[in-house]
Amino acid sequence: MEQEQIIKPIAYIRTDFKEKFGIPRQSGRAPSLCGRIVFLPEYRNPDAIRGLAEFSHIWLLFDFSESHRETWSATVRPPRLGGNARVGVFASRSPFRPNPIGLSSVRLEGIEQTENEGEVLIVSGVDLLDMTPIYDIKPYLPFSDCHPDAVGGYADTVCDMKLSVEFPERLLSLLPKEKQEAVIECLTEDPRPAYQDDANRIYSMNFSGFDIRFRVAENCLTVTEVVEMKK
Repeated sequence: MEQEQIIKPIAYIRTDFKEKFGIPRQSGRAPSLCGRIVFLPEYRNPDAIRGLAEFSHIWLLFDFSESHRETWSATVRPPRLGGNARVGVFASRSPFRPNPIGLSSVRLEGIEQTENEGEVLIVSGVDLLDMTPIYDIKPYLPFSDCHPDAVGGYADTVCDMKLSVEFPERLLSLLPKEKQEAVIECLTEDPRPAYQDDANRIYSMNFSGFDIRFRVAENCLTVTEVVEMKK
């Protein structure tokens, strides 16, 4: 007999991405991209994270909160395959799943004690939308979680090509200094949908309160404009 399961968020994460466009497709791809994990009031118990600071990395189980659907598809089109070929949903990391639960491995940079939000986890290498609900946090264990002989299936057959990025200094300087390396890492990952390759098109990425506008031609991404967004 089926029994309804209820899973509640324990925290949410604050990141520089208010929209999905531009978020790295996997964790760790933009190492300088940081986030803050804020626990919900009922889970702000220091005892719950006792010993966590001893670990360098943690696993996050999270909600693909912007990808909820009433129905699901058995196949999806992974960006890794250019957005054209289909594979089974369980052979992908697509957010469109029967249960929209994601898994992300991030570096734990530190734990900050705050006056109003209790202990806040500072993490890097994030790939999550701002205010994503976090269901659970677990330590990453190198002796069991790392598999050097692992095979990556179709993902291993695709060339891991990064874009070169031309970001004029006069535009880069408009961003806070501590955000500059992270935004370049995100742009290097090619934020465009796999099926779009128009050299004349101007794309727009919402990052840390700025509208980053760019075009891509011959594997080179050129930033054309940076506009601070109204708060």
